[in-house]
Amino acid sequence: MLDMKLFDSNDKNANEKSPAEKYIEALRNRGGAAESFEQLLDLNKRRKENIFKAEQAKSIQNKVSQTVPMLKKEGKDVKAVLEEMAKLSAEVKELESLAAGLDEEVKKLALTFPNQPHASVPVGKSAEQNVCVKTIGEPKKFSFKPQDHTDLGASLGIFDQERAAKVAGARFAFLKGAAAQMERALIQFFMDLHSTRHGYTELIPPYIVNSNSCVGSGQFPKFVEDVFHLTGTDYHLIPTAEVPVTNLFRDEILSESELPQSFCAFSPCFRSEAGSAGRDTRGLVRQHQFHKVELLIFSHPDKSYELHEALTGHAETCLTELELPFKRLLLCTGDMGFSAAKCYDLEVWLPGANTYREISSCSNFEDFQARRANIRFRSTGGADKPRFVHTINGSGLAVGRTLIAILENYQNEDGSVTVPKALQKYMNGRTLIQKGTS
Repeated sequence: MLDMKLFDSNDKNANEKSPAEKYIEALRNRGGAAESFEQLLDLNKRRKENIFKAEQAKSIQNKVSQTVPMLKKEGKDVKAVLEEMAKLSAEVKELESLAAGLDEEVKKLALTFPNQPHASVPVGKSAEQNVCVKTIGEPKKFSFKPQDHTDLGASLGIFDQERAAKVAGARFAFLKGAAAQMERALIQFFMDLHSTRHGYTELIPPYIVNSNSCVGSGQFPKFVEDVFHLTGTDYHLIPTAEVPVTNLFRDEILSESELPQSFCAFSPCFRSEAGSAGRDTRGLVRQHQFHKVELLIFSHPDKSYELHEALTGHAETCLTELELPFKRLLLCTGDMGFSAAKCYDLEVWLPGANTYREISSCSNFEDFQARRANIRFRSTGGADKPRFVHTINGSGLAVGRTLIAILENYQNEDGSVTVPKALQKYMNGRTLIQKGTS
C-alpha cells in the first residue's frame, strides 16, 4: 500500500518533482492511468479538509461550553448558547461522518495502486525491455532433436493428463512413478538446501487463508479472479505460500534485534489462471495446482536490497546444483509485478521448447506489503516510533517447472532421462528414468 503521507505536501525544489508527480510518472511507466491517482489525491484532500473543519468546530464548541457555567453564575439565559452548542455538535458529527466515509474510500482506492519502482528498475513497457543481468551455463548441444516434456512424459508413462482431466478438468495431471518420486525429491532437496546451507527456518503454512491475508500480501483486490474461493466462506486456496507467510506477523511489532527473519515454506499452489485462457495448454507449464518452495525475508529497511540480492542468489543455487542453464533478468517497470519495487526473474533453459522459461521471481517489496499487513518493528532502545519492515520473497523453486527442466535437459537419445547427481540420494540412488520402470 502507498504511504499517503508522502503526498500530503507537494513542496519541491525548482529542479525536482513533487512526490505526487514522481509517483504519477512511475505509474505511467507501469502502464497505469494518472487520472485515477489524481482522483485518490482529491479524495484524500477532501478527507483532510473535513477533519480540519471538524477540529475547528470542536475547538469552538469547547470554548462556547466553557462560557455556560459563567453565564449561569451571572444569572443569564444560556438557551441561545446551548442551541449554538447543539448546532456545533451536529456539525462536528456530520463532518466526522463525511471524513470517515472519505477515509474508507481512500483506503479502498489506495489498495488498487501498485508499488513505486526502485530507481534502479529500467523503464519499459513489456518483457522486451527487461535487462539480462547474467547467463549461467550453456545450453546442451544434443546429437538428436530433443523432445519437450509432454512427449517425454507420455513415452515414459510418468504423467497422465487425460485421466486427470476426467477426475478434475483441464490443467491438472497425475504424476506417476519416477515423476512423482522426482517431484518429492525436489521438494526435499530445496527445503534441505535452504534450511541447512542458507539458514532459512522451515515452514509448512496453512493452504487456506482469509481475505485479510490476501489483501496484506497484495493479491486482493487486484488479483481476486486468479484465486480459488471456498463458496459461502471467507476462505481462499493459496496461490502461493507468499500469502500466508507474509501475514505471519500481521498486526505485530517486532524488535529490531529480531530482524531479519528468513523462512522457506513448502506448499501446493492453486491458481485459477483466469487471465491466461489459451496460454500454455500443452504439458505441465501452467497448471491449476502445482508445488513450490517459497523464500521470504522480513528485513530492516536499511538491509533489504542487500538481502534481495542474497535471496536471489539462494534461488540460483538450486539451479546451479542441478546443473541447469539459466539466466537472471532485471524486470522493467511495465513487466514487474504489482507489489514489487524491484524484481529479478530467473529463467531456465528448456531445450524441448527451445526457449528460456520463468522458474522464479525474486522481489523486494520494500514496505508495500508491510503497510497492508501492518507489520512493524521498534528500534533498539524503543525510543523511536515503530517503522514498517521490508519484505522480500522469491520461489526457491517452482517444483513442477524444475521437473520439466530436468526432463528436457537430462534426456537421452533412447528416450530415457538421467537423474541429476544432486537428486540421486533423494531418489534412493536412482540414476536413470526409463520406460517401463516405476
